[in-house]
Amino acid sequence: MDKGVIGTNAGKLWRLMDENHDSQYWTCERLRQASGLTEPDFYAAVGWLARENKIELETDADTGKRQLYLNVCYYF
Repeated sequence: MDKGVIGTNAGKLWRLMDENHDSQYWTCERLRQASGLTEPDFYAAVGWLARENKIELETDADTGKRQLYLNVCYYF
C-alpha cells in the first residue's frame, strides 16, 4: 500500500463523515462498512486523518466502542 492510496482512502472517509454528519459520532465499524474499505485500508486512512488532526477518536464510556468524529476546530 502506498501513500497515494492511503491519502485517497483518507479523503473518502473525510467526505463520508463531512457529507453525512447527521450523527456527530461514527463507530469505526459503521464508517468502515459505509466506506467499503478493507480493514487494513480503513485503519491506515484513519491514521492519516488523525495525524492531520481532522478527526478525533474516543471510547464511549457506556459501550466501550471506539467512535470517530470530525475535529470541529478544523473548520475554523
